[in-house]
Formats: sequence, C-alpha cells, structure tokens
Amino acid sequence: MALIDTHAHLYYENMENVLSEVLSRASSKGVNKIVCIGTDLDTSLKSVKIAEKYDNVFATVGIHPHDAKDVSSDYIIQLEDLSKHEKVVAIGEIGIDTFRNLSPINIQKRVMIEQMELAATQNLPIVFHNRDADNDILDILTRHKFYKALAHCYSSNLLFAKKLISLNVLLSFSGNVTFKNATNIEVIQNISLNNFVLETDCPFLAPHPFRGSKNEPFHVYTIAEKIAEIRSDSFENIAEATTRNAQNFFNI
Repeated sequence: MALIDTHAHLYYENMENVLSEVLSRASSKGVNKIVCIGTDLDTSLKSVKIAEKYDNVFATVGIHPHDAKDVSSDYIIQLEDLSKHEKVVAIGEIGIDTFRNLSPINIQKRVMIEQMELAATQNLPIVFHNRDADNDILDILTRHKFYKALAHCYSSNLLFAKKLISLNVLLSFSGNVTFKNATNIEVIQNISLNNFVLETDCPFLAPHPFRGSKNEPFHVYTIAEKIAEIRSDSFENIAEATTRNAQNFFNI
C-alpha cells in the first residue's frame, strides 16, 4: 500500500550523505513519494537539487518563521525564481512560532503574508508551521488569500482543527501522534479521512518506539499504523486516503 511523506528535511548531513539508503528503506515500507521542505533560501535550493536527482522526491521553497528576521530585501524574488522549478510543489515552510520566538512577531507575520501572496500568484499551496500561534494563524488565513494550505505537524485542539478545515485547510500528522502526551488524539478521532495527510518531519520527531533516534521517511508506516489504531480503522484505509489527499494537494 503506497504512502507519502509530506514533510521531510532530507538535506541534513545525517540524511543527505546516505540518501539513497534512506529512500530505499522508505520504499521498502511503501513510502513511494516524499516532499522535501525548505526552511530558508539555502535549504530551499538544496531541496530543489535533491528533487532533481530523485524522481520520487518533490520540493517546497520558503522561509521558516525562525529565519524570518534574516531575510534579504530580495528574498521574495529569489523564492519566486525557485518556485518556478517543475519539481516545486508548494511554498513552505512558512508560519508563526511564538513558543521559541526567534524572530519578532511582526516580522514573522509580514514574511508569512508575503510568501502567501507569492504562492497565490504562482497557484501553489502553502505549508505552514504553527506553534502557540493559533489566533495569529487564523487571523492571517482569514484575511489573506491563499490557493491551498496545509497545517504541518498539527498539534492544536479539535475546535481549532474545525476552524481550519472550514477554510479548506488540510491537516498533517507526524510522529507525535504516538507519544504518551499527544495533544491531537481527539482531532484524529473526529475529522474526516479527507482532511489529513501524514508526515515524519524527519530527521526530527521519530515516533514511538523509535524516539531518540534519527527519524526517516519510512516511519510514515508507523504513523499510519497508529492513526489506524486511534480511529479504529484499517491501515489500508488510512494509507489510501492520506495518499490520495497528498497527491491532490501537491498535484503529484
């Protein structure tokens, strides 16, 4: 049964140096497509180059909220150039993070909105990061146009999930669904199969029982198994629905 990892960072040294092996392990578990996520101009370019090398890898380009304070005056022009590559399937990882707050909130908001505007002009989806910023995210999504949107590593409550879904935002679940302190179980139990996809966020957030080790795309299989358990559904149904949702969202 085919699976898609919708959020992976394949350019870290411990991944890129053994990438053929990483992709082979993923394929052995049915993970046949992977979206490599950029977080600044450098990693966005690296994501594109990895996608060029491997047929089953696609790329996003964008500026993470942690890096928003460091953007150059022409960063949007550079992102626009990268976004026109045939393997680029979204603008991201953009968003707001008030937990670590590594960039001033006003700059985070401005850079997110500017990238949303770029995505809209290119008819590309956005992939957004949200940590302790539900109200800010909802305000921006409500007031600014977007083509499609995906909430990366969804960890908020059911009420907020319903608000995002009402805006046609797709949710994405990662290895944190397997943690004992998971905050999104009620969400997984109460939304439609049409409303979510799977991700690893590798090399971070390895699922239980692999916590503490390097996360890899093949762990999407474990995440799908856990979500099937939570929903009292079959692994096959979860795999089929999330793969279809990811294919439709990213047009891959």
